[in-house]
Amino acid sequence: MLTHQAEIYFSVVQRKVLTPNDFTNLDAVEQRLHGFASRYEQIAQPFDWKFSRQDLHELLARADEHQPALLAA
Repeated sequence: MLTHQAEIYFSVVQRKVLTPNDFTNLDAVEQRLHGFASRYEQIAQPFDWKFSRQDLHELLARADEHQPALLAA
């Protein structure tokens, strides 16, 4: 399953910004979200992905070697 960049961003928001959910009102939630977004825009950098399709095929082949054979019913 592929993970989209938006899913990663919102996962970080959930873990780092909205947990614990100790907000007194919606304005506090909004302020924290805007603060995080501003900070994230300053520090975010492109990610240089090095894991190739071939790497994935090799990893899956190794994993298959360690899976027990399924018994025919």
